[in-house]
Amino acid sequence: MDLRLVPPALAVWVTAAVLVGASPGWVTGVAVVSLMAGAVLLSVGRPGARSAARGDPAGALGDSVRRRGGPVARRRGGARPGAWPRVSAAAVLLCVAAAAASAGLHGADVRRGPVPALAKRFAPVTADVEVTSDPRFTRPRITGDHMAPTALLFDARVRRIVEADGRVLATRTPVLVIVDARSRSGPARGSGERSPWLSLLPSTRVRVAARVVPALSGGGDIAAVLRVRGSAPPEVVGEPSGPQRFAGRLREGLREATDGLETDARALLPGLVVGDTARVAPELDEAFKATDLTHLLAVSGGNFTILLALFIGPAGLAQRVERRGLAPRLGVPLRATALLGGALTLAFVIVCRPDPSVLRAAACGSIALLAIATGRRRSLIPALATAVLLLVLYDPWLSRSYGFLLSVLATGALLTVAPRWSAALRRRRVPPRLAEALAAAAAAQALCAPVVALLSARVSLVAVPCNLLAEFAVAPATVLGFGTLATASVAMPVAKVFAWCASWPARWIADIARTGAALPGGGVDWPGSWAGAGLLALVTVVVVLVGRRLLRHPWLSGACLVVFLLAVVQPPPLTRVITGWPPPGWRLAMCDVGQGDATVLAAGDGSAVVVDAGPDPVAVDRCLSTLGVTRIPLVVLTHFHADHVAGLPGVLDGRSVGAIETTGFEEPPDQAEFVRREAAARHIPVTRAVAGERRRTGTLDWQVLWPPPAPAPTPDGPNDASVALLVRTAGLRLLLLGDLEPPAQQALLRSPAALELGDVDVLKVAHHGSAYQDPELIRRAAPRLALISCGRHNVYGHPAPSTVEALRAGGAVVLRTDEDGSLAVTGAGGALSVAGH
Repeated sequence: MDLRLVPPALAVWVTAAVLVGASPGWVTGVAVVSLMAGAVLLSVGRPGARSAARGDPAGALGDSVRRRGGPVARRRGGARPGAWPRVSAAAVLLCVAAAAASAGLHGADVRRGPVPALAKRFAPVTADVEVTSDPRFTRPRITGDHMAPTALLFDARVRRIVEADGRVLATRTPVLVIVDARSRSGPARGSGERSPWLSLLPSTRVRVAARVVPALSGGGDIAAVLRVRGSAPPEVVGEPSGPQRFAGRLREGLREATDGLETDARALLPGLVVGDTARVAPELDEAFKATDLTHLLAVSGGNFTILLALFIGPAGLAQRVERRGLAPRLGVPLRATALLGGALTLAFVIVCRPDPSVLRAAACGSIALLAIATGRRRSLIPALATAVLLLVLYDPWLSRSYGFLLSVLATGALLTVAPRWSAALRRRRVPPRLAEALAAAAAAQALCAPVVALLSARVSLVAVPCNLLAEFAVAPATVLGFGTLATASVAMPVAKVFAWCASWPARWIADIARTGAALPGGGVDWPGSWAGAGLLALVTVVVVLVGRRLLRHPWLSGACLVVFLLAVVQPPPLTRVITGWPPPGWRLAMCDVGQGDATVLAAGDGSAVVVDAGPDPVAVDRCLSTLGVTRIPLVVLTHFHADHVAGLPGVLDGRSVGAIETTGFEEPPDQAEFVRREAAARHIPVTRAVAGERRRTGTLDWQVLWPPPAPAPTPDGPNDASVALLVRTAGLRLLLLGDLEPPAQQALLRSPAALELGDVDVLKVAHHGSAYQDPELIRRAAPRLALISCGRHNVYGHPAPSTVEALRAGGAVVLRTDEDGSLAVTGAGGALSVAGH
């Protein structure tokens, strides 16, 4: 294995990562010292000079070296063996000097100009900016009881600034532009609609009225953030370049060709082909992250590898007579193949955008094409090292990009570790194709897992099987997807046929991600720090070493595999025996979903009524799965605050749901619209709950106590419009108060429903146990057990000590999810017990 270019590449990477944000003095010092040291090493001890000084003709020295070292020594020109370490060290030092110079120039590019000074003053400006990336949505975030507004952001370069006093400044400074998508009437992420801001192409120049604010955490490769306010669409002052308009037409054609596909395929296909993830819903994005399949949506080098292999055939046969691919079948010679491959590479970068993984793949492919054109064979490790060296010198900020690091690690794993593991598996009679696929997935996961754990604070246990199963669909989805991309602008009917064919493997990939993410033991929490990454690397080494020994004992290997599968799948009967969860005969379960509410009422075998969905789809989905709930006759959403409804997709996913019942007070309106949209997408009816309603399903019957029917006073807010339920099951009385606050609690005591409030067995304490409780309601209810749903270390101080004391003073046992985890109530009649998980 030729590793000579690896030390220079690593030296460039480390130098750029350290110095890209350093002061000019440090950068200059490192560059000058490294340059001088490298020059000294090159000038001292030159082989020709020493040979002449000793009276040894170059030819005689060459003959003697050839006799000792053979052809390799002749190719090195007769140099003495001791000279090559010196030359290698000099090359490393010169690369360090080049990296320092490049890092210093790029760092100065961020610090120069008027923008950093304006950011310190939070100055309002009118700026002309040139878009340098595709606009993208931020991830939805739950902040307390509301969802933070989705923002749209893109990278740009400021070209001209007009300050509030009219002064005009010219500059060329990189910034991040953040647009409030809600104020722009922008679509929700995953809705498939297009915002005018989302349609901006790179190289477009737009004029924005914004406030310049400092970038977080030093900003990295941006000088500041431009926060755009208002409701106007973007004011375009400069059209995009010709290549970008062409790429934009191709991407738009791909979106149009996929419009009629099923939801997952419509979202995934543009992501698989060109990295357009605007249609990917948050829950599907979370599923891809949980199974470590996100690289499929990042247009990784695998996409380009498939394209290049389709054109020139496998890399190992590219220069042989028996080479395969479209080029030899069309009679294209090698050098013409290299030129056409270069054009394909350039088109790939323009259409898919120069993201780190795309640049790395394009650089490696270009080097391979250069080797074909010159007729010189090169191994892939030097190609990867050269790609890293050149790309980091071109853009030193890549040295701090986790995406670039993961791309290089994955490629290195496929080139170094995977072939060895594949050979070892074949020696143990594993079929060759399966051995190659399994080795590739395991090697990439082993090298990338510590970095992924650093970013997500979680380790996926299903990443290898999910990647292995998805791999069979990636190639057909990619090839058919690029066929859709190429034909959409000239023959839309043909493109739609390609898209329909590509939708099958795309749906397969989505199903793999959703299934893997839904497994109860699919992942474990892990420290999200460099120490945690190092610990995981150590654990990976131990697992590999133990695994090698286990492979020698088939029966023991099979037993370990069965244990692993049981730990991941966690079948409910076995889990119940081992962990005791869920307890037999449970009547009510309060899921630990963080700062929010999600209560489950058992209605029979595999059936339950769900009251509220919490803030996190993944958490509530996992809780329902462990409880064995597959049928939900009714979902009750007490009110529309995000900590009660944002997890609704997790409740609906993969379960039979009869109806959704909500309050009639539709505030906040965006969250009410979210619920209606989720219900409509699955054809689930939505009804309104009013006091006096009585319903029954399975072993449950309940009545609605609040809100009162119309006409009724307008509530003070969404909390006081919460649906309150009195539930009867197996002789137990359960009172669920939603987030009612004292005004509504007092009105409830004055209503006809007050007759039903006395002597309840279980009370779901209102509003996460906040201090805003009516003491008379607590006294009237007189619960034996009080359950509080709240998040660990929440900023609201829930539950309030005064509320807990009042409940205990009334004789209630108080349990809370932030300390006791998920809670399940069992018993019948007078018997009552609680289990935690």
